[in-house]
This record gives sequence, C-alpha cells and structure tokens, in this order.
Amino acid sequence: MTEQLVPLAILFTSLAIAPFILMLPERAVGLRTGINLTAAVVKLALVVWLTYGVINGQTFAAQLTVLPGLDFILRIDALSVLFLALSALLWLLTTIYAIGYLEAGQHRSRFFGFFSLCVAATVGIAMSGNLFTFLIFFEVLTLATYPLVVHRGTADALRAGRIYLAYTLGGGIALTLGVVWLHTLTGAFVFTPQGVLGVLPETHAATLKVIFALLIAGVGVKAALVPFHTWLPVSMVAPAPVSALLHAVAVVKAGAFGIMRIVYDVYGVEATQSLNLALPLAAAAAATILYGSFRALTQDDLKSRLAFSTVSQVSYIALGVALISPVAATGGLVHLIHQGIMKITLFLCAGNFAEGYGIKKISQMNGLGKLMPVSMAFFTIAALGMIGVPPLAGFVSKWYLGAGALDAGQPWVILILLGSSALNAAYFLPILYRAWFLPVSDQTADPVRPIGWMLLAPPAATAMLVICAGIFANAPFSPLSWTHFIVSLEYQ
Repeated sequence: MTEQLVPLAILFTSLAIAPFILMLPERAVGLRTGINLTAAVVKLALVVWLTYGVINGQTFAAQLTVLPGLDFILRIDALSVLFLALSALLWLLTTIYAIGYLEAGQHRSRFFGFFSLCVAATVGIAMSGNLFTFLIFFEVLTLATYPLVVHRGTADALRAGRIYLAYTLGGGIALTLGVVWLHTLTGAFVFTPQGVLGVLPETHAATLKVIFALLIAGVGVKAALVPFHTWLPVSMVAPAPVSALLHAVAVVKAGAFGIMRIVYDVYGVEATQSLNLALPLAAAAAATILYGSFRALTQDDLKSRLAFSTVSQVSYIALGVALISPVAATGGLVHLIHQGIMKITLFLCAGNFAEGYGIKKISQMNGLGKLMPVSMAFFTIAALGMIGVPPLAGFVSKWYLGAGALDAGQPWVILILLGSSALNAAYFLPILYRAWFLPVSDQTADPVRPIGWMLLAPPAATAMLVICAGIFANAPFSPLSWTHFIVSLEYQ
C-alpha cells in the first residue's frame, strides 16, 4: 500500500494545495507562506524517503485504468528520481525566494496557486509511467505556467504569454499526434528500459522515423531546441522566480526529460541507432548549442543573455542522449542537475540585482561587485561553472560529454564543446570583469530595497551545490553517481 501512496502523496503535496491558495485573500500572508513552505518541505522529505526505497529495491507505482488499454500510471524508476530530486529541492528554494521577492507584490495568491500547479505538473512528468500520463502532465504544465509568465499584466507580459502559448500548444499538438500514432502502431505506452519497439524498426522504419520527429518536436519546444526556442527569451518579462522556474526546474527541463524518455524508454538506444535517428538529433542539439551561445553574446539585458545561455546549455542534455554512448549519456543526464543548479543561481542573483539596485542590463553592472558582493559572488560561481571551469559542476558535465563523443566515434562533438565553452567565456567573463574590476558607474541608481535573507539563502545554497557537485562528483549519492546507475540500466 505504501508503494502506491508515496507517488500520489508527492503529487498531491503541490496539487491539493493549489486551489486552496488561489482562494486565499491577499492579506493572508502568514497562512499562505506556511502552506507553501510546509508542502515544499514535505515533498522533499517524501522524495528522500522514496530515493532510499529505490536504492533498496522497492517499487513505487500507482495505476488507474481510464479506458480499456489506456492506463494512467505513476511509477518511480531511477530516471524519475533524478528529475524528482531536482524538482523537489529547487521548488523549496524557489518558494523561499519567491516569498521574499513578492512580499510587497500583488496577486500573490494567484501566483503561488499556479506556482504549485506548475510544480505538480513537473513532478507528474517525472513520475509518469507511460506516454499517456506524460502527455497529460506535459499539457497541464503549459496551462499552469501561462499565468506565471503574464503575472505582471503589462503589454510585454501579455505578448510573451501569447507567444509562449502558441509555441507550447503547437508542440503539444505534435506530441499528441506522435503519441496516438505510436499507440495505433504498437499498442505500447509503458516506459521500458531499452524501449518498447521490439522488432518493429525493421517492418515500420519510415513510419517510426516520422513519429520520432513528431515526438521530439513536441518535447523540443519546451526544451528550446532551435527553431522552437523563440518563446524562451521573450518570456523573461516574467518575475525572477518564474524565470528561475522556467529555466532550472520546470519547462525546459520537462522538455529535456521528455527527450530522454523517448530515446531511452520508448524507442530504446538500439532502435534509435538502427533507424539512424541519433545523428540528426545530435546535429540539432549541436546547432542549438552554438546558436544560443552566439545570440547570448549580443544581449545587453541580463536575463535575455541568461535565456539564450539556457537555449544553448539545455541542448547539452539532448546531445549526450543522442550520441548513443554510456559515457556521453552520463554527461547529458548529469547536466540535467548541474545546469539546473547553476542556472537557478544565475537567475536568482539577477533578480537580486534588479530588486536591490534596479540593475537589469549588463551595461549597468559596473562595480556591482562592490555594491552587492554576496549576490555577485554567487553569480560568479555559477557563471564559472557554466563556462566549465574545474572543479565546478559544469566541468564534470563537459568532461563526460567530451569523453563520450570520443567513445561514440564522433570527434566533431569535441569542437562543438570547445567552441561552446569559448563562447560561454565570451559572454560571462565581461560581466564578471565589469562587476568586480570597474568602478561603480555614476549612473548607478540608489538602492531600491534591502536584500533580505530570503533572497540570499536560496542562491547561497545553490552556489554551494555548484561547488560540491564538482568537488564531490564521485561521492555516493552524488548526481554523477546516480547518473551512472541510470545509464547502467539503459545500456545493459
């Protein structure tokens, strides 16, 4: 019974509180804060308990038959745990930050209600045991995130929301077509290590290639693969906690996670390779890595530069998956965690810069390290991690991706990684130089508001994780160690 209740409890810790928070009056600050923090802590504790159970061979699953042959399944496997752990931990930290960030804001009940729905959809995606369940939560995530993108209600926010919906609903249509078509062909929905296709690649090769393209396009919108990426930079008009959620926890990670599921647990690595699907996916990821990095170079708005950085960095995950090498897969999967903790640090610090001094553009950041040394120090750690400076988390990901490229017989990927790292340095190091080595600009505004502990503790925790994930990469229960475990299952 416990094995059925735990997945449901993880889902309902955020799903059940959402309508209640939406109905709370704005003045109920203490109650709203208490509910948010309690639910986030309980979810994290449940994920820790569940992880311990998975390590000891327990099976966690809950199933409901919707129609004959069509089941709603929540099931925990090693890959689920990876995404769940990231979502639960960063939800707690983002919740703390959002409480501090919005302490004098408007529509806070609406914000936190949809915030909870968004996280419920994300953990639902992580725990989905088949394509039908995955599709449901994938579309719920789109609808739950839209009110967060348009939260400020400005003309720019509403325009960003329209673009976001156009892209993500279009991706949802492609994903739905692929799921239905695959089901009519195979009758299989359940995620299975090494895939579910069996002998079909030989008898339905052309059809399976088209279905694969539909599925990848569907999840690729949220993963911001070029040319489906435009919604992401535009959505940066949203508040900083939403930007952090989009980039580090929910939407883009849901897309990257979907790519993993399709390659590993629907098609399987052997079928993906035999159908010649891996190289086109790798090429699309490589193009996105370079395109995002080049576009980041030209952005003066700090959040826009970070957004194009995300376009680039998330495709490292897709690249690692597409190389069909256990070593490369390790690099791609661990980057799901590493990119998350690095990027959330950057966005939370960017929020602090805007809240503390009204600084939103890179050209305004001269001497910011003297004005906000703590937030700038956290930003610096994450930026160096993104570049791949050892011994930080980003170095570990890139090392495994590079080694995996050689293992897969694809040395051209080394050039992509080197070029990307050089471009990462080109768009991050000038920011650090401005902040730490140039004098404070005469045009720098006076302090707007003090940055309290709720705005400092979350990026402090994630910056420390960026360091620890690199230094202690080979420790038991590190993201890298867990990723090795996942890859051993997929490449048996």
